[in-house]
Amino acid sequence: MTRRTSSCSDCASVDRRDFLKAAAGASVLGAVGSAFWSLPGAYAAPSPTSAAETAVGRFYNSLSAEQKKTICFGFNDPLRQKISANWHITKPTLGDDFYNKEQKQIVDEIVRNVTSKDGYDRLQKQMEFDSGGIQDYSVAVFGEPGTSAFEWELTGRHLTLRADGNSVDSVAFGGPIIYGHGEENPKENLFLYQTQQVNEVFKALDAKQAKQALVEKAPKEAAVALQGESGNFAGIGVDQLSADQRKLVEKTLQILLAPYRQEDADEAMEIVKSAGGIEKLHMAFYQQDDLGNDKIWDIWRVEGPAFVWHFRGAPHVHAYINIGAVSRPKTEAKS
Repeated sequence: MTRRTSSCSDCASVDRRDFLKAAAGASVLGAVGSAFWSLPGAYAAPSPTSAAETAVGRFYNSLSAEQKKTICFGFNDPLRQKISANWHITKPTLGDDFYNKEQKQIVDEIVRNVTSKDGYDRLQKQMEFDSGGIQDYSVAVFGEPGTSAFEWELTGRHLTLRADGNSVDSVAFGGPIIYGHGEENPKENLFLYQTQQVNEVFKALDAKQAKQALVEKAPKEAAVALQGESGNFAGIGVDQLSADQRKLVEKTLQILLAPYRQEDADEAMEIVKSAGGIEKLHMAFYQQDDLGNDKIWDIWRVEGPAFVWHFRGAPHVHAYINIGAVSRPKTEAKS
């Protein structure tokens, strides 16, 4: 498969401080500058003993002192607060001799365990297409696995994955994540099925609902700060839909979450439920950049008090996801 290096201004690195300022009505950050906030209650979520986090612990313990000096940081290090559709969190890539064969295998194990089988296969194809494979991606560890606050992170072109053992309560995926695909033919990108599914919701709307749901211009893709209950959300509220339409929205959310491990998907849906349910979500479809003028809206957004899923399909796929509720993260036990 050919590696693609097409330019994209939105692939430039974005500091998470700017990322959070981009959304109107965003709440004030906590003591460590985080938008990861918490709802009361415990529910299904990853834990320090989940399969991915156990592998993170083995990965960390396999690192030499020199490796730890290069890719390990305190849990509250500002590097963990950065987010971009195209950046390397640390300089060494997984294709470098910096990592041994066992460590590379453990990284593959972590990726397998934070995704579903379909999600893993899809991400392998995406990384191969966009950057030549996972060997061109980078990892970092924040905090120390086995303590109350740690996170493993993988970054590269069109991808951010995290595993944190629920170090930050009521935050799906351990924080904002990104996926994408550099294929500029919308009929061939790996995530076309998501756009098709979301557009099934649009097709189910009556004329009045469709008029409310269709918005002329999309916000900036990185403007996905959580707005809370007082937020201003574009599009149509799910509470204005019929029971059948709401059921279709719920099915759509499940399909969007399907590439990720069940623990993260469950936590995401519990966060939605705790923030008032899917009735508190809004769905917006953007006329901007309708590829082929086919009225299959290539840019769409699902947003509510504790949930943002922004998908930009033109000129190629960038998706920013931020699911959480308002509170401070746990303090780090040990740097």
